[in-house]
Amino acid sequence: MKRDMRLWVAAFAAAVTVAAHSTVDAAPGGAQARAHARARSRVFPFPEADGWRAAGQDGIRGMTIGPIENAYHPGVGYGSAAYARTLDECVKMGARWIALTPFGRVLDLNGRGVDPTFERPYAENREDVRRAIVMAHERGLSVMLVPHLWVESGDWRAEIDPKTDEGWAAWAKSYGAFVRGWAEVAEETGVELFSAGVELRSWVTTSRAPSFVALLRELRKIYKGPITYSANWDDVEHTTILGELDVIGINAFYPLADKDGATFEELLEGGERVRQRVRALAETWRRPVLFTEIGYTTRPDPAVRPWEWPDSMKNVRIDERAQADAYRALIAPLLDEPYFMGFFVWRVYADPDDVSQEAGWGFSPRGKLAELVVRDAFAATWAGDANRRPGWAPAARVPGILP
Repeated sequence: MKRDMRLWVAAFAAAVTVAAHSTVDAAPGGAQARAHARARSRVFPFPEADGWRAAGQDGIRGMTIGPIENAYHPGVGYGSAAYARTLDECVKMGARWIALTPFGRVLDLNGRGVDPTFERPYAENREDVRRAIVMAHERGLSVMLVPHLWVESGDWRAEIDPKTDEGWAAWAKSYGAFVRGWAEVAEETGVELFSAGVELRSWVTTSRAPSFVALLRELRKIYKGPITYSANWDDVEHTTILGELDVIGINAFYPLADKDGATFEELLEGGERVRQRVRALAETWRRPVLFTEIGYTTRPDPAVRPWEWPDSMKNVRIDERAQADAYRALIAPLLDEPYFMGFFVWRVYADPDDVSQEAGWGFSPRGKLAELVVRDAFAATWAGDANRRPGWAPAARVPGILP
């Protein structure tokens, strides 16, 4: 059954024919809710005494839909008519999942606390997100809810450090209140997957990690579905909380080459190295691996430093081919990896017509060559699809797929 990933690569290079995807009709209210609840109970592998086993549905083919990060653009964010158009575009692209990313504000890296208000009052934002989740479910899409932190100083959230024991206790209490509030929304709306945090390196890779484990256990009392955490690609091997998760989540901005001008074959070798890291993590922790974010900017050599933010770039030449090649090189090896659960593309926006959110050389693949790569990957059959069934365990070494 093993497919040659290079056939997939060549197929796109020769110009693939992308199948059309139509919107899934919503079931009637009560029946839809019951069907959704049943699906939610069987979607993910959960750890068991003999390791995790897979169950439910095919791998996750997801798009992240970002909020409109500007209070001067009302009426086009989550839950709006504009957002409905983005959902429909995602369905037509072949997505089966979306990720929503409500933000909380942090002043700086001192970690004094989280302000849950972001662009709109917190209570209003919660209602918008609730409506956004319902709208996704009506279109047959599953949802991952990912509470994010926005650091006002422009620094990276991974470096938050309250320094003292008292400061860390206060930070854990404030962050806990923030994330529990969104866990309540996830439970009330039947969200299929919840991420308990994003890139919190200073917390989960250090001696402070036990307080995050305690938070995860609190969240399970609120939200009854599967829980992940979105680790950064370069610290996930040092993240000590992975055994508490149902799925290992990674913001997968892996560099695929170490120099500009790399050939596609060199990028593909980089993608194979990523696959080996995925397999090692899954085998170590007995959990499937999900890329909670993948993405490349639309510029030359985006796979060398893929984490660089487009807002900080100047005099950029837009290069759609380079973006598309980076996507192909990362995704192709993973399609043949049964330990790999899937990915969420970073990102499109709640208003598909709002070009103010990022420059043309930004991450969004919408309307670019990279969108064709994503569509083709979503339409493909993955190695993990056939094996994500009740009773199947990676340790069983499926003939023809695992050595």
